[in-house]
Amino acid sequence: MTKKDLANFLHKRMGLNLKESVKVVDKFFEIIVESLAKGDDVKLPKFGSLKIQSRKPRLGRNPSTGERIEISKRKAIVFRPSKILRAKLNNNSQSDQDE
Repeated sequence: MTKKDLANFLHKRMGLNLKESVKVVDKFFEIIVESLAKGDDVKLPKFGSLKIQSRKPRLGRNPSTGERIEISKRKAIVFRPSKILRAKLNNNSQSDQDE
């Protein structure tokens, strides 16, 4: 699903103008990015949470040459799904396997 798909979904389901739907979706993601950039966690009930995690520098390997390289320290975004989302995904995958 893309941002465009989300905007179309809001347009059809909520009856919002298509331009308004695009603005809502864009603003939603803008708020999430700004919060993460400030170092705040983003918690979306029934969906999950996004956190910034610091990664230590480490040695890695260039896959094409095999040369060892140092990967510098960096920040990464970590998504943790809620229990509700995990349960829904696991229930759906079990029913897919039964077919």
